[in-house]
Amino acid sequence: MGRRAYGGWPRYVSVEEKRQKAQKKINKLLKSGAELDPVEIEGRAIARTFWGKSWCKHLESFSDYANRLPRGRSYVSGGLVCHLAIEECRISALVSGSKLYTVEIKITKLPEGKWVKLKKQCTGRIGTLLELLQGKLSDQLMTVVTDRDNGIFPLPDEIKFNCDCPDWADMCKHVAATLYGVGRRLDEKPELLFILRGVDQDELISEGTKGAMSGEISGGKGKRSTRRKVSVEQLETLFGITLSETETVSEDGSVGGGGISSSCREVTCGDNAFPELVDGIITGKAVAALRESLGLSQKEFASLLKVSVVTVNNWEKKHCSLKLQGKNRKAFLEVAARARCNGATLPK
Repeated sequence: MGRRAYGGWPRYVSVEEKRQKAQKKINKLLKSGAELDPVEIEGRAIARTFWGKSWCKHLESFSDYANRLPRGRSYVSGGLVCHLAIEECRISALVSGSKLYTVEIKITKLPEGKWVKLKKQCTGRIGTLLELLQGKLSDQLMTVVTDRDNGIFPLPDEIKFNCDCPDWADMCKHVAATLYGVGRRLDEKPELLFILRGVDQDELISEGTKGAMSGEISGGKGKRSTRRKVSVEQLETLFGITLSETETVSEDGSVGGGGISSSCREVTCGDNAFPELVDGIITGKAVAALRESLGLSQKEFASLLKVSVVTVNNWEKKHCSLKLQGKNRKAFLEVAARARCNGATLPK
C-alpha cells in the first residue's frame, strides 16, 4: 500500500511520480526481452482523429461506462498503459498502478447480420480504403458506420473485461485506461478497429475498388477487373518492380516462390538510398512510414511485399530493429529504395 500520511490515508502519489515508476517498469521488461507497445499521449486530448474520437465518444454514450471511464483518463494520459495490443476480438494490456496489472478485454465478433446490413448501406458509396480509414467521407455515411446501436463499434453486452487488480468495481481504472488507450491506438492505426471486430474493411468499399486490390472477377465471366490491372501496373511503374502472382505465404508470414524482382539488383538509388536501412537497421517505425508514404493499408502493403497482414502488423508494433531475413528483407529494401527515388524519406 505504501507509506501512509496523517489520518491513515495512503500517501498521495502525483501523476508524474506514477509516470516515472511506470517507465522504470517498462525499461525492466524491455531489458528482459519483452515486446511492449505502450500508449503514448501528448497534450490533453486522448484521441485526435475521427476514429479515435468516435471510439471514445461511443463508449461515453453509455451511462454505466460514462460514470466509470473517467477513472482511467488520468492513467492513460499519464503514460501508465505500458502495453496495449489489439487483435481479433481481443484487447490485452499492462497498466501500471501500485504494481503492474494485466488487463484482458474480449470483444464479440461483429454479428454477421449487422455486417451484411452495413455493407449493403455502404456499397458504391465508399470510393477508397484511405477515405474510409481517414474518416473523410460524407457525414451521412460515417453516421451509418459509427451508429451507436447498428454500427461497427461494440455494445456494452459485447464487451467482457477482466483485470487482476484487487479493485472489486465492475470497471476498474485499469480497464478504463485500456479502453481509452484503444481510442489513441485508432488514431495511429484505424484499421485495427475492423481487425478487433473480426471483419474485413475492404468489404465496405465499392465493388470496383475492391476488385482493384483483391483481384476479384468482375465485368463478365472469366474476365478480371481492369482496375486491378491498372493498379498493379501503376505500382510496377512507380517502383520498377514486377509483382509476382505465384507467391505463397505460410502461416508465419514467410514467403515462398516468385518474389519481388527488380531490374536493379542494388537496394540503392541515386547517391545513397536510405543508408540507415542499408546499414541493416529496419525498424517498425520505418515500415509504418514507408507504408503510409505510399498511402497503403496494412493489407495492401502486405500484398505488395507478399507477406501476411499479421506479419506487417507485428513489424510495425516493434520499437526495436527488425531482423528481416531473405526475401522479406530484400522485398522491403527494394520498395524502400524505389520510394526514395520518388521523394519519400524514412526515419530510423
